[in-house]
Amino acid sequence: MVIYMRSLVSPLSRSIVTNFMSFRKMTASVKTDSVKSLFYKEYGEPVDVLHVTTQSINQPENNQVSVKWLLAPVNPADINTIQGKYPSKPPLPAIPGNEGVGEIIAIGSNVKYLNIGDRVIPNGTHLGTWRTHANYTVEELLKVPKEVGIVEASMLNVNPCTAYRMLKDFVELKPGDTVIQNGGNSAVGQMIIQLCKIWNYKSVSVIRDRPNIEELKNYLTSLGADEILTEDEIRKTQIFKTKKLPSPKLALNCICGQNALEVLRHLAHGGIMVTYGGMSREPLTVPTSALIFKDITLKGFWMTAWTKVNMNSKEREKMFSELGALFKDKRLKAPPHKLVPFCQYQEAVINALHTDGRTGVKYILDMTKL
Repeated sequence: MVIYMRSLVSPLSRSIVTNFMSFRKMTASVKTDSVKSLFYKEYGEPVDVLHVTTQSINQPENNQVSVKWLLAPVNPADINTIQGKYPSKPPLPAIPGNEGVGEIIAIGSNVKYLNIGDRVIPNGTHLGTWRTHANYTVEELLKVPKEVGIVEASMLNVNPCTAYRMLKDFVELKPGDTVIQNGGNSAVGQMIIQLCKIWNYKSVSVIRDRPNIEELKNYLTSLGADEILTEDEIRKTQIFKTKKLPSPKLALNCICGQNALEVLRHLAHGGIMVTYGGMSREPLTVPTSALIFKDITLKGFWMTAWTKVNMNSKEREKMFSELGALFKDKRLKAPPHKLVPFCQYQEAVINALHTDGRTGVKYILDMTKL
């Protein structure tokens, strides 16, 4: 199964309908009361600065299509963008949302490779998916087969791709090699566990202790995790010294602070730690001895930057094709999630702000329920 990519021929050239005033200049082709968007005119806490607006959209022209958005995940990066804390920001006023899945409801006269009824996802950032309808050029969208579940398609762009790239790009892993990560119950962490299982790597995941720890461990084990350890257990574990598992060649860090230091201590000589987040809001501190005597390498990864550089690449096309096939075949599954009606968006943005790692639920805006 292939994720059909009509065009990866140019970077995202513009942000669609980010200027609020442009809404007021459009003529109606969809009922005005059915076209709703979340938007913000200033940075701040989402519950304070997000507002619902109603507008209309034109009939698509030339190589444009009209998209009815169905689902749109609420990611921490979306929240940070609204707060003004994220490095990549759209011009204000803006409509949030980098991920989602929609259905084409109208096409322009020059559109050849997309049809009414096709499902699509964003091909780039800042397309503004937290709305019910919008017009885009065909280059700004990727077609996904309907065999991929709607929830899985809605979150295909960020977490699965992040996990895929970190496992592919930093260490040439072989079957039987070990990958260690913190944040094992996060959306990315769950994808890492599943991909390691599919590709025959061993995975060790560190999670924070909690009242339902055994329930969570059982769930992560069902995804394919070889070992799940709490922050206290990772400090005491002997699984690498006893050779139960080979010492990890790759460590994936989204927490930083003391947690990351304990993970780093278990890296094999010459191992690499890739940092892609800092949920603890603490710095990453590395012992000098790890750099000198173990030749540990520290790297960073940002999916947005990779996408900008590789927008047109065959490697990106291959990644979407492989991930789409894995979702279609049910070998990859979406993390636990809750669909939130669009009109109740505040529930989603408030819960997406939780940083204690205990909720374990991905919140998704449901534009089919207004």
